[in-house]
Amino acid sequence: MKRLLPIFAIHLLLLLATGAAAQSDPLPSWNDSASKRAIVDFVGSVTKEGSPDYIPPKERIATFDNDGTLWSEQPAYFQVFYLIDQVKRMAPEHPEWKTREPFASVLKGDMKGVAASGEKGLLEMLAATHSGMTSEQFADNVRQWLATARHPKTGKPFNQMVYQPMLELLNYLRANGFKTFIVSGGGVDFMRVFAEQTYGVPPEQTIGSSLKAKYEMRDGKPAIVKLPDINLIDDKDGKPVGIYQYIGRHPVFAAGNSDGDYQMLEWTTSGDGKRFALLVHHTDEKREWAYDRDSTFGRLDKALDNAKKNGWLIVDMKNDWKVIHPQQ
Repeated sequence: MKRLLPIFAIHLLLLLATGAAAQSDPLPSWNDSASKRAIVDFVGSVTKEGSPDYIPPKERIATFDNDGTLWSEQPAYFQVFYLIDQVKRMAPEHPEWKTREPFASVLKGDMKGVAASGEKGLLEMLAATHSGMTSEQFADNVRQWLATARHPKTGKPFNQMVYQPMLELLNYLRANGFKTFIVSGGGVDFMRVFAEQTYGVPPEQTIGSSLKAKYEMRDGKPAIVKLPDINLIDDKDGKPVGIYQYIGRHPVFAAGNSDGDYQMLEWTTSGDGKRFALLVHHTDEKREWAYDRDSTFGRLDKALDNAKKNGWLIVDMKNDWKVIHPQQ
């Protein structure tokens, strides 16, 4: 027995050391690749006081696209599925939709036609189906949909199709004094329903495309009511504008996955001092999808060509990530 005690003690120490090492890994779902090392090196260099690259905490602004960057976006943006359900539900009351795009494509099941309408078409559907709703009514409607809707391929709830490695990256940045924002072409009111619970990003740090709104009294109570007019399309060059208007600081870190994020990454890396930009490249056809230049949703072409020249990191989903979605 006496001989076994030292062996047991050694095994115990090894187990404790292994556990401590696992806990010290801020990005456990990332493979030990050049991408992971680049992220960790950047965070280390800008948060170490005395470093020539040091960035004060108040300036540590990190912006993330949502669709295709924080959760999946195939075979269509998830908000498109939501809007399709709303259009179909209301179609009997709107016979004019049979010939008016993008509604006609929705009713025919033509996803290419829906995609061709872009963010503007998405907002048009949003305006048509939800103008006149109060902010609370809209949020309740989205919550009910998220609770019951399922992805057509995986059968999972849409908010379970987030990327585990990106959740870890958000947490890692916040643990190092960064303030994380979502800056997406998706509807801001749609994302604010789930962003805090899903990503840890509160409503005031969620920026997206939006409709105009007005204040009025309803049944004797104050209410914010959605109007059918577009306020901001937070895509492409609209993203830096949205950041300027709602954040008021230049990001030092930005993450995207498509040409719609090009200007956000370009603007982020144009600032003084050390900056970081990354693109999630969808290369895993087995665990998710593989797409880039020819994709209807999340097209990655110009940004892919210019990433190296601009000094942007390309994250290869297939090779850089151990897992894609959280293990349920």
